Amino acid sequence: MSSAYHVRLATSTDIPTLHALIESSVRVLQSGDYTPAQIEGALGTVLGLDTQLIEDETYFVIEATTQPNEKVIVACGGWSKRKTLFGSDHAAIRESQLLDPKTDAAKIRAFFVHPDWARRGLGSLLLETCENAAKSAGFTRFEMGSTLTGVALYKLRGYHVVEPISVPLHNGESLPVIRMAKSLL
Repeated sequence: MSSAYHVRLATSTDIPTLHALIESSVRVLQSGDYTPAQIEGALGTVLGLDTQLIEDETYFVIEATTQPNEKVIVACGGWSKRKTLFGSDHAAIRESQLLDPKTDAAKIRAFFVHPDWARRGLGSLLLETCENAAKSAGFTRFEMGSTLTGVALYKLRGYHVVEPISVPLHNGESLPVIRMAKSLL
């Protein structure tokens, strides 16, 4: 299906493609961990695109070459130098203050893989890319609000569970999220 992967920074022109990829990823890959009501309540708020990451140039896409000269975005994810732990542009939990790399942990954010491209190491590739970029910005600690679906991957990559979080959703449901952390020290 693919002969090559290319990681690059996301741009504003990617936004419509990213919205579609995220919705597909959540509806298919997270359906084993969340109910349909939780997915509906979380899409676009807790689970969605935070365009601040694109503006900050800390959000990446992975493109796959499917045919000569045809590239398709198959995964996305990023890191943040801001306090927001998770959520989209429309989440009520946004904190735009900048972090101090000497005392704060960079936030690993908004990882989604298209279902047709799952289980090919793309999440690990994104995570390594994000950790390296955050290290280059001076961070030595990382944290995230992981979906239940992502916990196994992040544990394999050295993250540990800090605490479970129950995020209230606008439809009366709540979404379990796991706060995870990793330190290079």
